[in-house]
Amino acid sequence: MLLERIYDEDLAQASYFIGCQRQGEAVVVDARRDINTYLELAAANGMRIVAVTETHIHADYLSGTRELATATGADMYVSGEGGTDWQYRFEAARLHDGDTIPLGNITLKALHTPGHTPEHLSFLVTDGAFSSEPGYLLSGDFVFSGDLGRPDLLDEAAGGVDTRFEGARQIFRSLQEKFLTLPDHVQVYPSHGSGSACGKALGALPSTTVGYERLYAWWGHYLAANDEQGFVDELLDGQPDAHAYFARMKRENRQGPAVMGERAPLQELPADDVARGLAQDTLTFVDTRPHGQVHKGTVTGSVNIPAGTKTASFGAWAVDPETDSRPLVLFAADQESAQEMWDHLVRVGIDRVAGFTTTIDGLPQTTPRLIQPQELDGFDAALVLDVRNRTEHAAGHIPGSEQLSAGRVLWNLERLPDEGAIVTYCQSGVRNSVAASALRRAGYDVVELDGSYAGWSSM
Repeated sequence: MLLERIYDEDLAQASYFIGCQRQGEAVVVDARRDINTYLELAAANGMRIVAVTETHIHADYLSGTRELATATGADMYVSGEGGTDWQYRFEAARLHDGDTIPLGNITLKALHTPGHTPEHLSFLVTDGAFSSEPGYLLSGDFVFSGDLGRPDLLDEAAGGVDTRFEGARQIFRSLQEKFLTLPDHVQVYPSHGSGSACGKALGALPSTTVGYERLYAWWGHYLAANDEQGFVDELLDGQPDAHAYFARMKRENRQGPAVMGERAPLQELPADDVARGLAQDTLTFVDTRPHGQVHKGTVTGSVNIPAGTKTASFGAWAVDPETDSRPLVLFAADQESAQEMWDHLVRVGIDRVAGFTTTIDGLPQTTPRLIQPQELDGFDAALVLDVRNRTEHAAGHIPGSEQLSAGRVLWNLERLPDEGAIVTYCQSGVRNSVAASALRRAGYDVVELDGSYAGWSSM
């Protein structure tokens, strides 16, 4: 058996490629939309991808299940659990608790493990060439290394009302009835790692075991004492902010993400075409440089989405493709860099990219307004806005500031003043630059606190 973990540092998301080497067939679980990695893995190992499945209706990224199935002709399998309100709305085989996906010597058995979402499945994997007993669990957003999936996202991102309490109780029962009934040796491979907003304290380890979690996970003593209410209270306490784009991911993943097909390579756009598009407001310029460089001068009306490990996350904070149809122009060193950034953006459904440019010369430019920490007390601000998570704000903040995380600002404009300067800050300035640029593009007078909270607190 071949088991490969494909990890996206941007979204702290893992997908899995499982192949039967005797049969030359493979299944992919929780694929993302830029699918070349899976195609290359299959080719390198002389395998055909014959099945594609996913653990649940994801909130933090757009599923690549349909994309990969279309490209390969693979069969699609999705959960049929969760009741009528949580059924997928596209054609695919439905899996229920105990159903299997056979793959040569390998069997994937679906376990209904609700709580994070009502339809959530985990997959118990048996390598029949080695043993008749299962050895691996793809746990999705149910069990992480050292933590559990959050049960409040339906409230936070899908319009639910107080569903978090039943979700937490479902996780308790899923642990009792499914997870803790497995042998201790079973290796657990979750769908997320440290940095994901799908839990509050995810470990960085790529895998764990049933036995290790039974002994050392924070929830172990609640299960041992059968203390459901204590477990519920602890699980719900201190969950991080859910990004606003999660609601869009939920809707699109349930409906079935658009299939892009093979994308043509991005082309470098002539400077005159970019300037014309900006003047006519038919393009959105994306400054991909670090915020320190952006602060020295950037394209007027641009949004700052730094290239690197968080492109998809930052992009989904600054661009809402449901309400803004203007294609993006990426500021990139070369075609390869631009293409890589586009790969990240399509993971969160930002598909419309017109091309890239390697220079900002000849384009209208501006210098973002900054304020030094020592100037803040005497500055006439309509609002001082903390764009960190609420847990960070609770741990310490600038007196008088209000909290609205960077991933939620564009979707909560009613909380902002119509007139006057808004001073924004995060911890070090990176998230702040993303949020501030998005608010400027939306027409707000934004002044960034230079050095952000770290600079202010060190005065």
